[in-house]
Amino acid sequence: MTIVFSIFMISLTVLVYLVMSRIYSQVSFPLFLPILTSTIIIIVILHFLHLSYANYMLGGRWINHLLGPAIVALAYPLYNEWSLIKKYRVPILSGVLFSTILALFGIWATAQAFGIKKTIILSLLPKSVTSPVAIDLSKEIGGFPALTVTFVMIAGVGGALLGPYLFRLLRINHQLSKGIGYGSAAHAIGTTKALEEHQITGAISSIAMILSAILTAILLPIFFSFIK
Repeated sequence: MTIVFSIFMISLTVLVYLVMSRIYSQVSFPLFLPILTSTIIIIVILHFLHLSYANYMLGGRWINHLLGPAIVALAYPLYNEWSLIKKYRVPILSGVLFSTILALFGIWATAQAFGIKKTIILSLLPKSVTSPVAIDLSKEIGGFPALTVTFVMIAGVGGALLGPYLFRLLRINHQLSKGIGYGSAAHAIGTTKALEEHQITGAISSIAMILSAILTAILLPIFFSFIK
């Protein structure tokens, strides 16, 4: 019975995502971003069927295991644009470093200003890196991994939704700048959006996402030692 239920959950998730991806390809409206609409639809279905998150993860965990390979697959556009990445390695590294430091200090300062509980702050700090890294970092500094995943999702979807509008508002048209912005602020979800815009933007976003994860893994424990 468990195997049948797991297959049902996997099939449901894949079907919903494929349908919403098809709709998004026809409409191309930011709010129809497949990962956002699919998540909402799955939540609604689980609510009406009175199924818990644990029930869903009987099948969902198998999809979750594919997150790693999906991230690795982003190396393909990176490989195709490797010469460009080497050419702009200094601005890419400096841009991601600045973004990482700004994110850590910005989250901490904002949380302090609004009196947010420390455990929530610790769960927020790794929000700008991809889920596997964010979960480990959250555990290391004493945050709630489940809460961290929620913040990671919000950061990714928010970046993918608002990024195009912010770039137009600020008149940022360079593929390099947009790629750094997507990858360092909105990780894999932002990188997917970057790939929709241009292969170069996607490649830069991929390397920015990787660098952001590495730099956050290095800097967060140091930053945590000063604020704990």
